Amino acid sequence: MQGANKLYYGDNLDVLRRYIKDESVDLVYLDPPFKSNQNYNVIFAERNGTRSAAQIKAFEDTWGWDQAAAEAFEETIEAGGRVSQVMLAFRKFLGDNDMLAYLSMMTPRLVELERALKPTGSIYLHCDPTASHYLKMLMDAVFGAGNFSNEISWCYRRYTAVSNKFQRLHDIILFYRKTDRAKFNDIRIPYGKRSGKKDSHYKQDDDGRWFRWQKRKGREPYKIYLSKGVRLGDWWEIPHINASAKERLGYPTQKPEALLERIISASSNEGDTILDPFCGCGTTIVAAQRLHRSWIGIDITHLAVTLIKHRLNDIFGEKANYEVVGEPVSLPDAEALIQQDRFQFQWWALGLVGARPVKSQEKRGPDAGIDGRLYFHDEHAGGKTKQILFSVKSGGTTVRDVRDLRGVVDREKAEIGVIISFREPTKPMMVEAAGAGFYESPWGKHPRLQIYTVAELLQGKKVDYPRPGNVTFRKASSNMKNNEDNQGELLE
Repeated sequence: MQGANKLYYGDNLDVLRRYIKDESVDLVYLDPPFKSNQNYNVIFAERNGTRSAAQIKAFEDTWGWDQAAAEAFEETIEAGGRVSQVMLAFRKFLGDNDMLAYLSMMTPRLVELERALKPTGSIYLHCDPTASHYLKMLMDAVFGAGNFSNEISWCYRRYTAVSNKFQRLHDIILFYRKTDRAKFNDIRIPYGKRSGKKDSHYKQDDDGRWFRWQKRKGREPYKIYLSKGVRLGDWWEIPHINASAKERLGYPTQKPEALLERIISASSNEGDTILDPFCGCGTTIVAAQRLHRSWIGIDITHLAVTLIKHRLNDIFGEKANYEVVGEPVSLPDAEALIQQDRFQFQWWALGLVGARPVKSQEKRGPDAGIDGRLYFHDEHAGGKTKQILFSVKSGGTTVRDVRDLRGVVDREKAEIGVIISFREPTKPMMVEAAGAGFYESPWGKHPRLQIYTVAELLQGKKVDYPRPGNVTFRKASSNMKNNEDNQGELLE
């Protein structure tokens, strides 16, 4: 086993190479992002030139042919072998465009995942239909065509607007083994109620097993029992997460837990290690935790890491024993994150206080200046939901920032406003905040404007607000499964 459960913040290629040992993982599931919302011809348009190293931002699939993609391509070619050959063929056919960039960035990651898998391990690659045929050829090169097991169709009902093509009602999942010794558990689908109807030859005995009577000439009839269930095929009908379901967290590419539970149950056993290198909102992690597997999750955004931490806490509480690797734990770490990406710093800082980021379009509208929100209740059940507004400052902060936040709090009729500052606040800032007065709750008085430094939050200081009934991250049900009538949202 790999060891304790671990959640890594960072580029998954770097994490795989630095931390994941050879032949240490039993099962890999990955759902890499892609520009599926773009026109097919746009995806294949030529886009030469150098851009800053591509990172996958939350809700934005940004694979593009830039310097980073070109370097990844060259690294693959220089390594030689079948993978190099297939990538050379892709470049000849596709040219230097976003599709080639996507394949170039995926290739070294798939190579590392093959290295990390045990000989008894398997990998399930969730594909966008625009790229699935290229990814299958790439998987043949990395894992060997003989180790291809299934092309699984995950089918669901999801009605879309009228268009000039058929509705897309399935996804493709490519299932490959590391070797012919890969684990595989024979999953059966229980027989339906139809088996017990009057027109059926089968009945149920006292133990619930289905049987039929077999008559023989001159002999007593005897029972013939059905097998445990219908053998599972490669056509999986699992409902998509609808807009009102409790399992839904508001994360764009979230998959239903039932889908991941089926994959994990089929290709691993209790105690095995499951790896998801694009773990997003953490559905693979939650499914692995439920099924008593060890897990490794990797994501490049602090937003995803924050959501996963809250989701695990809401569902499993203290039983979700895990380690987070790569998050800032000191002021120098936080400052390095600011230099790397101010949005990542913002998401991370909001995570320190349990607040959720606002949508990017909201920040351009009338709520400009609001970086995060936190909701709470301080009345009896059914009381009005209250809110705290957050403004995160990674650079210099002045008294004007306090006044601006006070104006937004008044306009939004919020109860409390909080500034999270990397720098120490000035005396005029503290005076201005003190002049805003207090919000009174059944638990006492709470300053209406509050200022905290990152250093204070790292040392454990908490925002002063009524704690009971905090509903910022609405709790994910501890018994979700795939109950579509039992859902809420973690993220706007």
